[in-house]
Amino acid sequence: MKALSIQQPWAWLISHGHKRVENRSWYTGYRGPLLIHAGLRVDQDGYEWVAETFPGIALPGPKTIARGGIVGQARLIACVNQRADDPWFFGPWGFVLTDVAALPFRPCRGQLGIFDAPPEAASAAA
Repeated sequence: MKALSIQQPWAWLISHGHKRVENRSWYTGYRGPLLIHAGLRVDQDGYEWVAETFPGIALPGPKTIARGGIVGQARLIACVNQRADDPWFFGPWGFVLTDVAALPFRPCRGQLGIFDAPPEAASAAA
């Protein structure tokens, strides 16, 4: 199964249904199921932006949030370069996600780009 590594808190926000578009600097033609991999890095500026922009979202703390493994799944349905109706879109490209669900954490090494997750990491997906 394909996977995409995403820094926290963005991976948590996607897997819990808050963020439906993942911003990237590159286009992808891939469409289909996608595991959400939480990378090892934490975007501290992202935490601050979410707290200011969406005060009702109770994020896990940066020291306790899951990192270094699969945390969710989604379906990638489009790659767009414009999405004015979505506060999460910053571009230049946005991977539009549907059918999002959190999964039990599965340790897994991430990679750049869309990658093939090892079978043991993908086994939690429905």
